[in-house]
Amino acid sequence: MAPTTAPVSAREDLRRLLAIALPITLYQVGSMMLGVVDMLMVGHVGTDAVAAASLGLLWTNGTWILGLGVVLGVDPLISQAHGAQDGRGVAIAFQRGLVVAALVSVPIALAWGFARPVLIALGQSPDLATRAARFVWVQIPTLPFYMATTAVQMYLVNRGRPIPIVIVVVIGNLMNALLDWALIYGHLGIPALGLTGSGIATGITRLVMFGLLAGMVWVLKLHEGAWIPWGRHAFDVAGWKQIARIGIPTGVTYFLEIWAFQVATLLAGRLGRVELAAHAIVLNMASLAFMIPMGIAAGAATRVGHLIGEGDPRRAQRTAHLALAVGAAAMAGSASVFALFRHQLPRFYGADPSVAALAATILPIAATFQLFDGTQGVGGGILRGMGRTRPAAVFNLVGYYLLALPLAGTLAFQQHMGLAGLWWGLALALALIAFMLVVWIVFRGPKTVTSRLEVTSAVPRVEES
Repeated sequence: MAPTTAPVSAREDLRRLLAIALPITLYQVGSMMLGVVDMLMVGHVGTDAVAAASLGLLWTNGTWILGLGVVLGVDPLISQAHGAQDGRGVAIAFQRGLVVAALVSVPIALAWGFARPVLIALGQSPDLATRAARFVWVQIPTLPFYMATTAVQMYLVNRGRPIPIVIVVVIGNLMNALLDWALIYGHLGIPALGLTGSGIATGITRLVMFGLLAGMVWVLKLHEGAWIPWGRHAFDVAGWKQIARIGIPTGVTYFLEIWAFQVATLLAGRLGRVELAAHAIVLNMASLAFMIPMGIAAGAATRVGHLIGEGDPRRAQRTAHLALAVGAAAMAGSASVFALFRHQLPRFYGADPSVAALAATILPIAATFQLFDGTQGVGGGILRGMGRTRPAAVFNLVGYYLLALPLAGTLAFQQHMGLAGLWWGLALALALIAFMLVVWIVFRGPKTVTSRLEVTSAVPRVEES
């Protein structure tokens, strides 16, 4: 493809990348803060509540992430269509994304219904498994809305309208904190529900956030220029398959990554309750920090997709390199915070002294792999913008399951390094995955893309009337 635009400086490409990435990062951090606030408030209920919450999150995060990845398959279809100024293609992809979000919610909801027996089968105590399952079950009714929010988010971001998602996540955090306060501890005439109350608060917040975001799109007419009436095209099986071909490898990538950490959580549970609670706190902080490169990754996916759609793979490649550098720099900052404030940070979770002390010894290890975590996260976003998502899945399989988990288990149990051994194993995996992704992007990145993705089985134009 020949470039269709005049030469643009690297500084301008960086500015455009950050203009998209910064609002998405705020949204990602805000979304993660929902879970952080939950953990902070549950932490004051007791160590068992924190342990049960971590098990509940293990199962919810470990299952919905696969469906989320499938929904993300619509991301490059929207971004590349927008770059090519194909509003019809954007509309069709978005509507199919909403349908796919509803479809993938069904098997995930079924999996959530089996939370208790699965956790027991994974070696967790029945009392913790029961409390964790109740936390999961009350969130099932609002799961489809949570998945659909992802599709709406991508629709707005890829069209250069990210501010509504920031507004909604701020409102969501305020509502979640209020509901947590009322439902966990028993205020406003509501009985104290403990951990179950936190799950109810999370579900209600997700429902309200979807309603607010969808309402803003409609009332503010943010869909104009990229909308057509609903019709058979939204339910076209070929269109669903196209999304799945892109999205399933993304889902598998996320699934492999998150289950590496979930398996580590299960192993931490075998070490003891103090170890499990400390692991949950450090993992929660690491996950919050990871939202920064996730926002940059989403910005990279959007900009790379736009430039491919515009017919400028050279700039897309340059944007990929800029995104990798920005992600590494951002995570260098979070790594410094982890290392410098390792004794202070666990106290925010209301942890027992023994839990806080153990978490403080793990935070420097978490700081070590922050750089690699940011790099591999941004790399995955670049591949998603290209619509070539399989390499990341392969790299995660090799890094986590052939290296990290066997090594982590050996260090933790056979070498008697305990929780530190688990985290060192994960750190080495992230280093390997980051290296493989950077090499792949340098040689097989956006510069090799010769044509944009076309939305399959598009609706006839007569349906616009």
